[in-house]
Amino acid sequence: MDVTSIIDSLNDAQRAAVTAPSQPMLVLAGAGSGKTRVLVHRIAWQIQVEGVPAHSILAVTFTNKAAKEMRGRIEELLNISAQPLWIGTFHGIAHRLLRRHAKQANLPEAFQVMDSSDQLRVVKRLLASLNLDEAKWPAKQIQWYINAQKDEGIRAKHLLSDNGDLFQRQMVIIYQAYEELCNRSGLVDFAELLLRAHELLRDNEDVLEFYQHRFRQVHVDEFQDTNTIQYAWLRLLTQGKDNIFVVGDDDQSIYGWRGAKIENIYSFQKHYPNHQVIKLEQNYRSTGNILKAANKVIANNDGRMGKELWTESGDGEPIALYAAFNEQDEAHFVVERIRSWVNDGGLRSDVAILYRSNAQSRQFEEKLMTTATPYRVYGGLRFFERAEIKNALAYLRLTSNRHDDASFERVINTPTRGIGAKTLEEIRNIARDQAISLWTAAISLLTQGGMSARAGNALDAFLKLIKHLEQESEGLELFEKVQRVVEKSGLIELYQKDKADKGEEKVENLEELVNAARLFDKASVQMLEDNDANLSDLDMFLANASLEAGDMQGDDFDDCVQLMTLHSAKGLEFKLVFLVGVEEGLFPSQQSVEDIGRLEEERRLCYVGMTRAREHLYITYAESRRLYGRESYPRPSRFLREIPPEHMQEVRLRASVSRPAAVVKPRSGSIQMPSRYKLGQRVSHSKFGEGEVLQLEGEGAQERIQINFKQVGIKWLIVSMAQLEVL
Repeated sequence: MDVTSIIDSLNDAQRAAVTAPSQPMLVLAGAGSGKTRVLVHRIAWQIQVEGVPAHSILAVTFTNKAAKEMRGRIEELLNISAQPLWIGTFHGIAHRLLRRHAKQANLPEAFQVMDSSDQLRVVKRLLASLNLDEAKWPAKQIQWYINAQKDEGIRAKHLLSDNGDLFQRQMVIIYQAYEELCNRSGLVDFAELLLRAHELLRDNEDVLEFYQHRFRQVHVDEFQDTNTIQYAWLRLLTQGKDNIFVVGDDDQSIYGWRGAKIENIYSFQKHYPNHQVIKLEQNYRSTGNILKAANKVIANNDGRMGKELWTESGDGEPIALYAAFNEQDEAHFVVERIRSWVNDGGLRSDVAILYRSNAQSRQFEEKLMTTATPYRVYGGLRFFERAEIKNALAYLRLTSNRHDDASFERVINTPTRGIGAKTLEEIRNIARDQAISLWTAAISLLTQGGMSARAGNALDAFLKLIKHLEQESEGLELFEKVQRVVEKSGLIELYQKDKADKGEEKVENLEELVNAARLFDKASVQMLEDNDANLSDLDMFLANASLEAGDMQGDDFDDCVQLMTLHSAKGLEFKLVFLVGVEEGLFPSQQSVEDIGRLEEERRLCYVGMTRAREHLYITYAESRRLYGRESYPRPSRFLREIPPEHMQEVRLRASVSRPAAVVKPRSGSIQMPSRYKLGQRVSHSKFGEGEVLQLEGEGAQERIQINFKQVGIKWLIVSMAQLEVL
C-alpha cells in the first residue's frame, strides 16, 4: 500500500506522533482528540514504513474491547492479519507470559486463574479454616486489602507481622495464609497475574532479555490509569531502550480510588530523559463553547502538563445552566427536556444523564418511568435492583408478611449472624415436607430442638429481630418505618465496615431509600391503582418498588436514555448531556473539599463529564436537596464558578399548554422565583386543608401550583385564586 495513505487523514500533531523516530514518546491526548487513531496508525507506520516485524510489537490496553478495536483497525488499515501482534490488556499479556514461563514463575503449568467472585470464595473458605468470624473480618474487605498490596508490589513477607495495630497484624497473617493456600492449590487471582509477571521478568534475567529483544516497540493506551506494578512492569521491559510509546491524558486521570497513579505520567519524563512530548489538542467531538468552558475548569488544577482543546466546528450553543428548586424539580426539568428532544426528532440513545453518586439515579428513574421513557443504567443496576436495596426491602416485606419465603432466604444470614447452610437446609426440608412457609418451619425447628446451641441461638435471634422490627415500626410514618428497619437490621453497620466493595455508596443508597419512602408517603400514592387503596402505606411502597424494578429498562441496542455515573462515562460521547447535581458537598464531595489531591481528581471528573457532550450540555444544581435521607441547602459547585459567563446561559421554565418549555436567559441575570411559593413548602387551603407544593408553572395570572393535600390528594390550582396560606 502507499505509505502516505497511513498519514493522509491525520492532522499535524497526529502525524508528528505517528512518524516520530524511535524514542520514548509521551503523547498527551486530550478528550476527543483521536488517541486510538494515533496508536493504530503509529503501529501501521512501524510495520509498513520502518519494517518492524508484527510479532515484535506489543500494545497494551485496559479493556478487551479496546484491544479488539485496535486489532481490527490495524487489519483494516494494512489489509493484513493482526494475529502476530501482541495486543491485549495488562492482565491478558501477563497471563500469556505466565503460561509460557510457568516454571520460572514458580507456578504449575496448569495453574488456574480466579476471577473476583472465585477469589472471594477462597477468602471465605480461608476465614473459616482460621476460625475467624466474617462479621468482624469481612471477606470483601480482606480481598480488597490483598489486591491493594499486590498492586503496590508488596508481598506478605514485606509486611512485618509485629508492625501496626492488632487489625493490621491480623490482616498480614490472613494475607500470608492466603498466599500459601493459593501456592498450594495453583491459584492465581487478577492482581497476582500482574505481580507474578513483574517478578518473572525481574528475577529471571534470561527471560527479561528475551522479551526486551522480542518487543522492539512497546505501546501503552490510557497511560494515566496505570498503577504501581503495571508501570514497574513496563519499565522492566523497556529499560535501556528507546522503544516505549505511551498515550494518556493527565486531565482525565479519575481512577485514583482504585489504584491508578497520576504520578506515573509525570515520572515518565524523569525515568526516560530522552523522551519527547507531543500534545493532541484538536478536538473532533465537542463544540467550541463546551471545550472553552472545560479548558477553564481544568486550568484550576496545579501541576498539569497543560494543553488547550480547540475545534474547527464552531462555538455552537452556550452551556445551559438550570437552578432547580429541589431534586424533584431537577428530575422533572431534565426529563421534560429529553421529551422535547425526542419530539423534535432526536434519539433517546443520544442522551446521557451523568451524576456523581449512584444514589442520585432514583429521582431520574422514577420520572422516566412515570413518563414511559425507556432508559438504561449504564454499567450498573437500577436503584431498586441494587443488592443493598433488595436486602432492605426484604426485611420490610418480612415485617409485613412473615411468610414471604424469598425475603426470608435473602436476609436470614445478611448480615452474617451464624446461621449456616445446614440450618437453612433443615428449614427448607421441614417447609417442603409440611407444606408450610420457611418462617413457620424455622419456628418448628426451634421447637422440636436437636440443633446446636449456637445455631439455635442465632436462628432465635433472627426471628426475634423481625418481630421487634414490626413492633417498633407500628404507628410510625412510612419513612420512619423504613429508616428504623434499615438501621436496626444491621445493614447500615454492615456496609459501613465494608471498605472494599463500595460500602460508602451502599450506605448512601440505603439512606436514599428512606428519602424515597418519605416522598412516596406524601406524593406518590396516586401512581397505584384505585383498587389498591386498602393497602397499607408500607405495602403500597413495596408494590411500587417491585413495579420500578420492572421492564422499563432498555436493552443495549434499544433507543433509550443512558443513565450513568461520571466514572462510567469516560470514553463515551453523546449529542445531549445532562450533568446533574453540581453542588458543593455532592460534586465535589465534602471529603474531597478537605483534600487537595482528591479535589483535583474531582475537577478532572468534571472535565471528563463536560467533554462527553458533542452538541448540547446542560448543567443542573438544586437550591435544596434531600439526599441520603438528609435535607440540605447546598451552594452551587465551585466548578460552576470556574466557567466564564460568556460560555454559559441560565435556563428557566415557562408554562405552555402541554408542558413547560425551556427559556434561555443570560447568565448575568439570576433565576427569579415565579411567586413566593417554593417546592416542598407546606401550605393550607380553606377547602382542601394542608398540603405540600410539588410543582410550579407559569407566571402572573397564569401561574399554577400543584399541591399534594393530605386529605384529597394531588390538585392543580390557579395561584391568584387559591388564597393559600404558607405554614
